Amino acid sequence: MAYAKLSGALLVRKDAPITEAVSVPRIPAAASPPPAAVAVTAAPDPAPAAALPVAAPPPPHIALPATAADAEKLLADHLKALKLPTFLSQYATLAEQCAAEGLDPSHYLLRLAELELGERQRQVTERRIKAARFPAVKELDGFDFAAVPTLDQEAIRELANCDYIARNENIIAVGNSGTGKTHLAIGLGVEACRKGVSVRFITAASLVHELLEASDERRLLRLQRRLASYRLLIIDELAYAPLSAVGADLLFDVVSQRYERGSTIITSSLPFEEWISVFGTAQLTGAVLDRLVHYAHILEVRGESYRLKQSRLQLHGRELGRETQLAQLSSG
Repeated sequence: MAYAKLSGALLVRKDAPITEAVSVPRIPAAASPPPAAVAVTAAPDPAPAAALPVAAPPPPHIALPATAADAEKLLADHLKALKLPTFLSQYATLAEQCAAEGLDPSHYLLRLAELELGERQRQVTERRIKAARFPAVKELDGFDFAAVPTLDQEAIRELANCDYIARNENIIAVGNSGTGKTHLAIGLGVEACRKGVSVRFITAASLVHELLEASDERRLLRLQRRLASYRLLIIDELAYAPLSAVGADLLFDVVSQRYERGSTIITSSLPFEEWISVFGTAQLTGAVLDRLVHYAHILEVRGESYRLKQSRLQLHGRELGRETQLAQLSSG
């Protein structure tokens, strides 16, 4: 009898109807040993892909002007927008010079840049000199060192380098009237302006007046902060007149606030031992001098008064002129 296997649990005769199906019990299979444990190692993370170089965007297309005149006008507009006035005023002339000398474009641009930088530095220096409020602009080159034999010219040239300002040192110029103390102070102040230093020039009388006025108007602290902020403060003509007690105290405050924080130049026609006539008391005078001369260069400016000398020369010239006229009239 043939049987057909339909599944693992049922056998059916081929010639028997479906109803005669015989159920055959399943024979359990022999137990198989458990599978051996397999060690699974995690695969390492794949290395990051190297970043591909990104191509720079192409430069924008610039439409060239149709004519040379249009190009010059467009260039002028661009230079004005870039605030390069020296480029604008000098590029054509300098281009001809560089072409005549056979210089390459980099040298041409270098010369233009140097001209522009020099002009900007000149303008900045002019603004600093104007902000310093000098009564007149005087240069050290115009000072007559031969008329003041007590003054060391090399020492003045050294001070013109402004290294003393970096060290917060002071300069005190003392000597008789008319010998050029103010000229020296202004000349050193102008050199400081050229070095990029903030400078303020003021006479002692005007300074005390401003301090008293600010005190009355309740803005003294603001003025004191501004005076302390200058890298170089020049106080001219100290000791021409005695100060009031309040004025002397306010001037001392200015000196004290600048001590070791900024440089101060003071000119005076009085020797130190006579400064008590200005500040009123020996205690206050000593306190002022102690803070001023601790880090100070003392300049003795002694000689014949320049103004008196000029007056005598002018008087002598007029006398010679009158004598010449009289001689001409007599001979006529």
